[in-house]
Amino acid sequence: MSTLPRSLVLLFATSAALSVANVYYAQPLLDAFAADFGFSHANLGLVVTATQIGCALALLLLVPLGDLLDRKRLTMAQLLVLCLTLLALGCATSPTLLLLGMLGAGLLGTAMTQGLISYAASVAAPAQRGQVVGTVQAGVMLGLLLARVLSGAVADVAGWRAVYFLSAALSAIMLLALHRALPEPHPAAAASGAPRLRYGQLLLSMFTLLKNERTLQVRGMLGLLLFAALNIFWSALVLLLSAPPYALSHTAIGAFGLIGAAGALGAARAGALADRGLGQRTSGGALLLMLAAWLPLAWGAQSLAALVLGIILLDLAAQALHVTNQSMILNGNSQAHSRLIGGYMLFYAAGSGAGAIATTSIHAAYGWNGVCILGAAVSLAALIFWRATLPRVKAVCEAIS
Repeated sequence: MSTLPRSLVLLFATSAALSVANVYYAQPLLDAFAADFGFSHANLGLVVTATQIGCALALLLLVPLGDLLDRKRLTMAQLLVLCLTLLALGCATSPTLLLLGMLGAGLLGTAMTQGLISYAASVAAPAQRGQVVGTVQAGVMLGLLLARVLSGAVADVAGWRAVYFLSAALSAIMLLALHRALPEPHPAAAASGAPRLRYGQLLLSMFTLLKNERTLQVRGMLGLLLFAALNIFWSALVLLLSAPPYALSHTAIGAFGLIGAAGALGAARAGALADRGLGQRTSGGALLLMLAAWLPLAWGAQSLAALVLGIILLDLAAQALHVTNQSMILNGNSQAHSRLIGGYMLFYAAGSGAGAIATTSIHAAYGWNGVCILGAAVSLAALIFWRATLPRVKAVCEAIS
C-alpha cells in the first residue's frame, strides 16, 4: 500500500474540522435563538441537546455503515445531505424546525467526522497510519475550537442564519474537493479474511461490547461525567458573557473557545503516559484538576482573568482524561477498535446532552454560582467513581497482561 501524499492527509484533516464544527456552531448563538424563537433560558439547553441526540444516532446508525458500503460513495451521500440540512437550518422559521435542523447537523456532522477518520485509517499505509489518524484528529480538535469563534464573528456581522449558510457553502466546496481527491478504500474485512458482518449484527455487537468490556464501561462513565461537566460550563458561558457587566459581542464570546487550545496542547502527553502504564495516575490527576478548575470559574462572574485561568485548567484536565480514556479502551480488543470508540462516544453524547440541558435550567434558577456548583458536583462524582472502580479496573488490566 502506497504512502498517502501530505496534501490528501491535510484534506482529510480540513474536512474533519469543517464537519465537526457543525456540532458546535450553536453554542455562542444561544441568546440569538432565544430572541428569535422565544426560548426561555431554562429551555435553551434543548438546542444543544438536539445536536447531541443527532451525534448519538450517528454513532449508532451511520458510522458503522463504513464497514458495509463503499466509503467514498457513503461520504459523498452524507456530505450532500449535510449541505441540504444546513441550508434548511438557516431558513428555519419555528422552534421545531430549528431543533430538527440541529438534530440533523449533529447527525451528519458526527457521521462525516468519524467516517473521515475511519476512511483515512483504511487507505493509509500501515507505517503511517498512526501519523495520519493523529493529523485528522488534530483537525477535529481545531474545528471544535474554531467553531465557536467563527460562528460568533459571522453572527455579529450578518446574523446567526449566515453561520449555517456559510457552512453549507464550505460543505459544497468540500464535496467537490473530496470527490476529486478521495482514493478507493481498502475493505478491512476482506483484506483480513474476516467474515463480513451484516448491518444488524454490527450494531448488536456494539451493545455486546458495552455489556462485556469492563474497561469500556468504567472509562465510558468517566467520559459521560467529563463531557457533562464541560457542557455545563460551555453552555452557560454565553449567558454569563452576553449579560452585564460584560455584555460581550458574539465574536468575543466565541474567542473564549481558543483559550482551551492551551489545555489541549498541554494534554498531548497523556496518551504517552497511558502507554507507560500511568493511565490511572493521569486520570486521578486530571480529575483533581477538573474539580479545582471550578474555583476560579466561580470567580469568573467578577474577573475575566479568573475565568481564563479556569478555562485553561478545565480544558487541560478534560483533554488529559479524554485521551487517557481512549488509550485504555484501545488497549484491549484489537479487532473491535472502531466499535469500542463508537461505544465510548455514545457516553460522550449522553453526557454532553445532559450537561447542556441541566445547566440552562440551573442558570435560570440560581445564576452563575449555581452553574459552578453543579459543575463541581459532577466533577466530584467523577473523582469518586474513578476511585471506587480503581481496584476492579486494576484487576482487569492485570488479567489482560
